[in-house]
Amino acid sequence: MNKVFSGCWPTMITPFTDDNKIDFKAVRDLTEWYIALGCNGIFAVCQSSEMFLLSETEKLDLAKAVKDAAMGRVKVIASGHTQDNLAEQIEGLGKMAETGVDAVVLVSNRLAEKDDGEEIFLNNFDAVLRQLPQAVFGMYECPYPYLRLLSTEFLKECGKRKQLRFLKDVSCSLAVQRERAAAVLDTPLALFNANTATLLDSLLAGYDGYNGVMGNFHIDLYRWLFDHYKTEPEKAGETNDFLTTAGLMETRAYPVSAKYHCNLEGIPMGLHTRAKDKSVLNENARRETESLFRLENILRKHLELRV
Repeated sequence: MNKVFSGCWPTMITPFTDDNKIDFKAVRDLTEWYIALGCNGIFAVCQSSEMFLLSETEKLDLAKAVKDAAMGRVKVIASGHTQDNLAEQIEGLGKMAETGVDAVVLVSNRLAEKDDGEEIFLNNFDAVLRQLPQAVFGMYECPYPYLRLLSTEFLKECGKRKQLRFLKDVSCSLAVQRERAAAVLDTPLALFNANTATLLDSLLAGYDGYNGVMGNFHIDLYRWLFDHYKTEPEKAGETNDFLTTAGLMETRAYPVSAKYHCNLEGIPMGLHTRAKDKSVLNENARRETESLFRLENILRKHLELRV
């Protein structure tokens, strides 16, 4: 079955000015860069966007800005689902749907407390769908503030009922991914892997794409892997090995390092973030980011991509 969502999508970072406001010019430039590198879509207002540290107005303004900048060339989805109270969640999700994004992404851990059982999660999920019957939904197994993985039975049922069209999988488990792929086969539910180490094998198992942090560094390399993993398996394996190793950058000064990398790519933006002080990008972190930048371009030449 053809899926509405597929391919390689970055989890968009939010550029800020030095006085802690969203830098909308940099947002537009960053959107253009993602599209120029061949992304299939953009996940705006997500954890990489620092959505837990954005005001309700900022979330909506950011989603609108990315949607407007994309101008229909790629799909744009957005979350901003950070509220604790269910009524406030439904209100916020409804406003996000009104921005015109292609899907509103629910955060699994917002629909139940850490110690709550599946019944509470399901009741809250159903309440959201009842209140917002016209919205198209995705789901994100966001690891903050705690990780709530979805059951295979839940995904299977959603696939049948067409309630979800997008899942950002954070299981980091190939066994789970294979089980999920089999459960939603021939349904409209698209499965996206956030984990590079299992990405190639998950695509072979039937996953529909990649949606992760490192798309902020080299979404074109992920796109090449997605487009060629069947036809050029040896190169695809080599590319996945590089991407897996490069993914260790996730633990090093991110998202400040991603903003520094954008500057290396010719996309001017400040290094300010709300999640971390920019001082975490020390000399070693800068050098590591610069080394990654050079290695990316070597691989691009090997794959005959732009440099």
